[in-house]
Amino acid sequence: MAAPQVKQAKEGEDCSLLPLVHDIIKCMDKESQDVHQELSKLKAKIQEAREHISIMPGIESSPAEQQQQLATLREQVRTKNQLLQKYKSLCMFDVPKAS
Repeated sequence: MAAPQVKQAKEGEDCSLLPLVHDIIKCMDKESQDVHQELSKLKAKIQEAREHISIMPGIESSPAEQQQQLATLREQVRTKNQLLQKYKSLCMFDVPKAS
């Protein structure tokens, strides 16, 4: 079974629909014929957003599974932080002071 190819969204990529909705409203106010073109742009942007959402990592997990994964990861971080503090307090590495 092949894993789905994951595309990474470009950093800073604009996913806002508001400017497109604003353009549609402006066209409707002017009774312009460009409304259909603007609606097509909005439809394409919504489809693009759906595609981005469908390839997000973890989207196939239920909210309960995601909460369980989050709890596990937090516990791992807590354990690692405790180990770091323990190793720091051991003072195994005495650094000689320069005279």
